[in-house]
Amino acid sequence: MRFATKAIHAGQEPDPSTGAVMTPIYQTSTYWQKSPGEHKGFEYSRGTNPTRKALEECLAALENATFGLAFSSGMAATDAIMKLLKPGDEVITGSDLYGGSYRMFTRIFAAYGINFHFIDLSSPENIVPYLNTKTKLIWLETPTNPTMQIVDIAGVSKIAKAHNVLLTVDNTFASPYLQNPIDLGADIVMHSATKYLGGHSDVVMGAVMLNDEDLYKKLWFIYNACGATPGPMDSFLVLRGIKTLHLRMKAHCENGEKVASFLKAHFRVDKVYWPGFNDHPNHLVAKKQMRDFGGMISFTLKGAALKETFETASKFKVFTLAESLGGVESLINHPVSMTHASIPKEAREAVGVVDNLLRLSVGVEDIEDLLEDLEQALR
Repeated sequence: MRFATKAIHAGQEPDPSTGAVMTPIYQTSTYWQKSPGEHKGFEYSRGTNPTRKALEECLAALENATFGLAFSSGMAATDAIMKLLKPGDEVITGSDLYGGSYRMFTRIFAAYGINFHFIDLSSPENIVPYLNTKTKLIWLETPTNPTMQIVDIAGVSKIAKAHNVLLTVDNTFASPYLQNPIDLGADIVMHSATKYLGGHSDVVMGAVMLNDEDLYKKLWFIYNACGATPGPMDSFLVLRGIKTLHLRMKAHCENGEKVASFLKAHFRVDKVYWPGFNDHPNHLVAKKQMRDFGGMISFTLKGAALKETFETASKFKVFTLAESLGGVESLINHPVSMTHASIPKEAREAVGVVDNLLRLSVGVEDIEDLLEDLEQALR
């Protein structure tokens, strides 16, 4: 099946008891057993639930993977992957990284003896000096949050495989519609399904997709034993959201290109971070590994101090000042004080996350309303 068909049908069959076309919400914590251990594949809903199972099969199909796991949040999914490691292991990751991931790595798992290297990943070769026998995982975001840096997944994969190191890609910003890291050599793909997969800002969930059965079994054990699994209602909402993913992503991309071009020409704007521009770092890599360039854009206000940046962010009327991204509505975010506040100032500023940086999640509203809102807010 092609992408749009998978988004609507993968993992889903008419309900055998009623013929319902949409997967029902199996709102149950436990299941009848004919005799001890004799059941229909479901015992207790922390481990598995029919609604969640349909979602997981759909998630796997979207990323061209064999296995999918749904978690109660993107951070729960990240946590499960990190629990594959043991004290003394080392992780290589990017210097531009979602603040929640940075906080988890440095304040949770570093305390358990996991060592992290935050490096410039603009070239795969930058990884090589940090590789040693203790390196067990490379963790990528691409595009990165919030400066939209592009990492060559296939290039990093070649190095990871040569050194027997797992490669995980956080594919939240691109979504499976724009990019499929497993096809490019990644071992694990992670999503905050709260974002584009759910698409309506009404559910919090994470997802992991992969091909290796042994690795899947290890992650499933963590998933079941630690219990950060979503309920059937949330699973239903994400399953429903995915049905329009291909339609929404087209609109996000179309609006994103027009907003990025508007910002680039505006006299109050200094830098615009959007991978679709020819002069964006690693634009050719983005062009090769992505199908389009998405609706995530960051920009800096020319000469603006923190107070002026706050004032501008608060003037928007169609764009909503809020955390998160990937919903049908447009959002504006101030990373320094919101999503990336947990990263030390020096580390933030080294990668361009400065006081006058604003991040947009461009939604699917009428483009003229979005441009008019930008115009009035930037006056």
